[in-house]
Amino acid sequence: MEGECPSRHAGEGAVRYGKEHKQTTRRRIIETAGRRFKRDGIDGSGIAALMKDAGLTNGAFYTHFTSKDDLLATAIADQLQAQNASIVAHAEPGRAGLEQIVRWYLSPWHRDSLDDGCPSAALLDEIGRCTHPTKQAYTEGVLAVTDGIAARLAPDDPLSVRTKTLSAYAMMAGTLQLSRALADPQLADEVLEQGIHNALALLGIEHDHTRTAH
Repeated sequence: MEGECPSRHAGEGAVRYGKEHKQTTRRRIIETAGRRFKRDGIDGSGIAALMKDAGLTNGAFYTHFTSKDDLLATAIADQLQAQNASIVAHAEPGRAGLEQIVRWYLSPWHRDSLDDGCPSAALLDEIGRCTHPTKQAYTEGVLAVTDGIAARLAPDDPLSVRTKTLSAYAMMAGTLQLSRALADPQLADEVLEQGIHNALALLGIEHDHTRTAH
């Protein structure tokens, strides 16, 4: 297991290596922490477990973050940025893209992929009890996601539908949570399919019931 210490080598190359190594290590902590928080919850994820996931000792934590709350806010922002970059930004323009986003979000794959899934569906209740910096990081991140949805729904005036897209996003997150909690697999799938219908109806989009998400 690694620890973090200043480079003992002199020269510009060593300084550059030390800086790059620190950035790589910080990135690894953020990514593994994001998965751990979603899997075990915020309260269930201690610093020792978070650092073990990253292959580091506890002592290395404070080289990168001032507190667990500091890491939490950073990890949440990173998770939402990744969701926006990998899903929303790659969706088609216009309403076809909206349906792509909704069907991806409420897919069985997303439901069953807690570690790689949406931080909202995994952590929203706990984020509501967090400190202001964490809530601020979440607010900025989730607005980037929902504003990407709004830009497809009303490209000429996306701010006019911001609250509508936030409501649709909240509906999808709640639907995903319920589907994950149900013990009946068939009922869980039916909840997802109904959720797709409800979200698209809220966004004012007609869709084909026979299609399935991938």
